[in-house]
Amino acid sequence: MTLRSIFAGLERAMAVLDSWIVGLAKLFVVALLATVLAGVFWRAFGYPLSWTDEASGYLMVWTACLGWMMATRRHAHIHIRFFQDHMPKSMREPCLLLIELMVFVFGSFVAAKSVHLIMVNSDIEATSMPISAAWLYVPLLPAGAVTAGQALVDFCRHWNGEAGAES
Repeated sequence: MTLRSIFAGLERAMAVLDSWIVGLAKLFVVALLATVLAGVFWRAFGYPLSWTDEASGYLMVWTACLGWMMATRRHAHIHIRFFQDHMPKSMREPCLLLIELMVFVFGSFVAAKSVHLIMVNSDIEATSMPISAAWLYVPLLPAGAVTAGQALVDFCRHWNGEAGAES
């Protein structure tokens, strides 16, 4: 099995992951909208629902992390290249490699720390809903993992000098 065939299989798997992330993001946006509207509607009639504020907070975190993963996969995060554009050409590629390594470390750190947060909060119940407070931290694990994985793939592409490698 060649490295190219491994990357091709990974690309196919990532395309499936991307479609799942987009589908989940759409679902969470609709759920967030419905939850907020339910809270506003019932509050307007004098019967506020106790769970809508907390549920919308959880849904917002999940939606934000799904957006983070989509932006990471599409290379859509903001890049400020002022300093890169003004450094000698011979330093640009090593700088890109260093940036990808730092992004890999960041994503790994977020994923690792999220495991700790999930474990610490797993036995704590949410204030107004019968679910674990750990669910607030669960989306950080895949977001960190996707960030670290994408940075590793981008590092390998830069290292191999592939054209069209995003930074």
